[in-house]
Order: sequence, then C-alpha cells, then structure tokens
Amino acid sequence: MKPRLQPSLGQNLVMTPQLRQAIRLLQLSAAELELELADAIETNPLLDWTESSTEAGADGDPATEAGTHETRGEDVQVEAVDEWTPGDGEPWYERVGPSDGGHDDHAAEQVASDDTLHDHLLWQLHLSHLSPRDRRIGVIVIEAIEDDGYLREPLDAIAASLAPDIQASEEEILTVLHTIQRFDPVGVGARDLGECLRLQLEPMADDTPGKALAHQLANGPLQRLARVGVEGLAQEMKLDPGEVEVAVQLLRSLDPRPGSQVGGTGNDTYVAPDVVIWRQHGLWRVSLAESMRPRISIHRGYEGMIRGASASDASYLRGHLQEARWLLKSLEARGETLLKVAQCLIRQQAGFLEFGDSALRPLTLREVAAEVGLHESTVSRAIARKYARTPRGTIPLRGFFASGVSNDSGGESSSTAIQAMIRGLIDAEDPRKPLSDARLAETLKTSGVSVARRTVAKYREAMNIPSSQDRVRIG
Repeated sequence: MKPRLQPSLGQNLVMTPQLRQAIRLLQLSAAELELELADAIETNPLLDWTESSTEAGADGDPATEAGTHETRGEDVQVEAVDEWTPGDGEPWYERVGPSDGGHDDHAAEQVASDDTLHDHLLWQLHLSHLSPRDRRIGVIVIEAIEDDGYLREPLDAIAASLAPDIQASEEEILTVLHTIQRFDPVGVGARDLGECLRLQLEPMADDTPGKALAHQLANGPLQRLARVGVEGLAQEMKLDPGEVEVAVQLLRSLDPRPGSQVGGTGNDTYVAPDVVIWRQHGLWRVSLAESMRPRISIHRGYEGMIRGASASDASYLRGHLQEARWLLKSLEARGETLLKVAQCLIRQQAGFLEFGDSALRPLTLREVAAEVGLHESTVSRAIARKYARTPRGTIPLRGFFASGVSNDSGGESSSTAIQAMIRGLIDAEDPRKPLSDARLAETLKTSGVSVARRTVAKYREAMNIPSSQDRVRIG
C-alpha cells in the first residue's frame, strides 16, 4: 500500500515541502482553491483541466463505512460515499419549528459572513477550557492583536485596560497569552518576529532538518542575516555554511505575518458548500461537494516527451512533473481530511441535524482533533470558511461547534442550545407581560439548565432581542 500524505501538525511529523503545501491548501476556501489551481495550471505545463465526470449513480453507492457512534442515547450511523447526486436523500419533515435555512434545492450558494482574525481567535477562545476569568482576559488580549497577528500592546497596558473590573498581573496575562499563541494560525500573538518564528517551529518534529539551529537563529542572529549573509553568519557562529543554509531555508518557509492567513470573505461574497450531508434510509451520509472535486490531472502528452527530450528539457519537465504530483497528493489529502472531520461532526451532532439548534451539544476543537487523530490547528484549518449543505440549509462547519454550560443532570448544554431555549420562551411569552431576564433564568433552571441572569442577558443581547421593558406590547 502506498503511503499517503497526512496534513497534520502533530508533534511527530517533519514539515516537508509537500506537507507545508497540503496544510496551505487545506485552509483555502473553495473559491481560493479554484484560483490556486488555475494559477498552477497556468505556470505548470504538466497540469491540465479534465472533463467533469457525472458517472456517479443516483443511489450514491457507499465507499467507506464510518461505523456507528452513540450520540444523545441513540446509535447514529454515518456513511461516507463517493458522490452526492440530486435526488438522493429522504423527504425532510421538520420536527420542531420552521427550517433553519429555508433553502430550496438550488440555493447551495449563500452569502458568506465576514470572518476576521479577531472573530477566528474569539471563536477558539470560547471553545477553550479556560475559566470565565481567563476568557475575559483573553478577549482583551485578542482585541489588542493586530491584523498581521502581532501583539504590540505592552502587557502593563492590557492590565490597565482590564481594571477595575479585573485586577490581573502581567504574569497572569502572559499565561493566557501563551494559550492564545497555540491557536490557529500558528504564530499569532507573537510580540516580535523572533517569537513568531519560534512559535511556528515548536509544533515541528525534533528531527526536522535545521530546526534546532533555526530556533537559535530566531533568538537574535537572524537580524544580521541581511548584512552579513549566510557565509558571514556561519563564520560568526563558527558553524558549517551548509547547516546555516538549511536552517535559514526552514525559517524562510515560515509565515512572518500569520494574521494575514485569516481575513473576511466580504459580506457580498457567495459561497458554495464544500460537503453535502443528507439522510437516506435512516443513514446519515456525507460526501465532498462537486466544488471540492477539482478536475485536474497530469498532461500525459508532456509527460511522454520526457524520455525523448534533451537533458535540460528533461530536467525542466521532471521538475514540473514532481510539482504536479505533489499538488495532486495534497489535494487528495485535503479532501480526505475534510471528509474525516465532517464525518466526526455528523456523529457528534446528529441531534442538531435532526432537531435544530436546541439539540446542539457542546463540542470543541480538542474533542474533534482527538477523535480523528489530527492536531487542533489542522481541524481549525479544515473547517475555516468551509460550508455544508444539510437538510437544514447551507451552514458553516463552525456552526457544529459550541461551548458548554453545566446543567443540573451533571452534563453540559451548549450555549447555542440555551440561546434557542431563550428564544423559544420569548416567542411564547405574553406580549403584555414579557419575561424578564431573571424570570427566564428561573424558567431555564426548572428545565435543568442553571444560568445566571447576566448570562441570560448576554445571550439575549447576542441574539439582538430587546429587554423585557422594550418588548412590552399593549393591545
């Protein structure tokens, strides 16, 4: 069996050029991937577009059995299939309330919401296992991070902005910052270039060529590289120039502005689903959408010319052939990772697909990463700006995640589910005597969900629902 490229940032992997390419492709949206492939075909004569294939049968024959997983007391079966075709799936009947999306069969394209670097970091913060106090500190730290990913605000200034609500020492803020620095994109929250590069070196395997020396260079000597060059730097450090060159090349492969990896797609940008989720014969199925199946291949005509070409031409063609093969393997790995993560999300959130927001269970990046055997940052890249077409409409994969609040039964209820409960109570209230936040908290408590009045107020405001005084309607 031939080895497959796995785009993970696990501790035991060497960051080869192929792996770096796979990771970069993984974080691209469908539209960005299309542009990337168009550029690759333009610059590489060994690549070419292929005709779209419509050979998949209407029944969607299963390709890979994903097994069963117990969720919310039921056996939930998930199956990955080769391809989804229109007409697959059972008629969908809403169990509770109106559809979340209200989309017809041709409404796969949806308006994308703006997703800034701060949004991306705050989303990870709220899914973390930090205490409420540390999360509040984390919010202020994230607000101070600039668009390029650097934190240039001094820690004492952040401490001053937290006061008087929170009296935090610089050591406490630094501890929270170290947690944020492990978020995606890797290198975010660094206070200078050297720290940014060191943060990106940390997840690499210890046997990565040049890692130890690259870490040493990032601590200071790198600043002299522009003046003295590799040879001069090697002389100063009394090292072999070849060793220094390997370390410098490793550093050059890193991103000096990690925050630029994340940016809003724009409120007027339309997106197509990356995966399709549907139910057939009581079985949840998932498939990569057609937009996630780039039809590119190696140009066999040019490949056949290598044997008869001159030495220089053959070397040129072999180089492009290797690049083409790397790209195809990276695309294959991208699809496998996305499908693996999507299968996990279905197993974990079958109740959400069945009943809507009120059944969304708490789920974090850490849990998904542990189940699928990937690094948290890889899972974050896999779901960033990715969308799923479901019986409830086209929704972002991030919508399958939610932070948790402890309930009286010893388990947890997701913040999204609690918001859905609050909305349901408000929709059913007497318009002449609307429920106050305190009354909403009491009612939730009778349902086994203990939340403070201020938490109810926070969730209500997040849903843009006015206070009880502003909801009074007479007549």
